[in-house]
Amino acid sequence: MDRRQDEPAAGGAPQAHAPGEAPPRSTTAHPLVAVTVVRTGGFAGLRREWRAEPDDHEASHWVTLIEECPWDAVAIGRRVTGADLFMWRLDARCGGEKREAELADPDVQGPWRDLIDAVREAGAPRPATRD
Repeated sequence: MDRRQDEPAAGGAPQAHAPGEAPPRSTTAHPLVAVTVVRTGGFAGLRREWRAEPDDHEASHWVTLIEECPWDAVAIGRRVTGADLFMWRLDARCGGEKREAELADPDVQGPWRDLIDAVREAGAPRPATRD
């Protein structure tokens, strides 16, 4: 059987697979990249949650989205008041590294918006609940 070696494995070395065959998924217990977005508040006070766990071959794109966000500039637990504001909680895991942020809706701009939109597009929302 003809084998290709153009897909890097999790450790960076090429992984062989047959032409036309999808590259194998990671064999680790946890995904290489996982991002959860929780939106709370708003007029009805509903909670929505989205989660993205991209395949290993998509991981580099997601790592870039995560790294572009200013995680260190965000205070966890900071509350902003205002009528009907959404609050956004992000939990991003890259390998063994975990990052968290909580943002008020007006702060969701630039790289934050890009990451949130990507997660919402990749993962169907879980059922809404009241806060």
